[in-house]
Amino acid sequence: MKSAKTIFVCNECGYESPKWMGKCPACNSWNSFFEQKIDKVTENGITKTKKRNEPKTLNSYKGQEVKRVSTGFNELDRVLGRWIS
Repeated sequence: MKSAKTIFVCNECGYESPKWMGKCPACNSWNSFFEQKIDKVTENGITKTKKRNEPKTLNSYKGQEVKRVSTGFNELDRVLGRWIS
């Protein structure tokens, strides 16, 4: 019987790797990888793969207004788009 394939995913940022790593190259966190199966093998030998996301055009997304939170640093708030009067 064929074994299920696995990938390793960072618990902090979601970075995926085919092999386990001690340190995530994306977010630099240590020991944050966990094993996740990507193929499920059934008894009759048919594999079921995980659902893949389809790409979408950028104009299909709609923007939303959000409440802005002050960081306490006026210059950073200005750069991030908060109007300071």
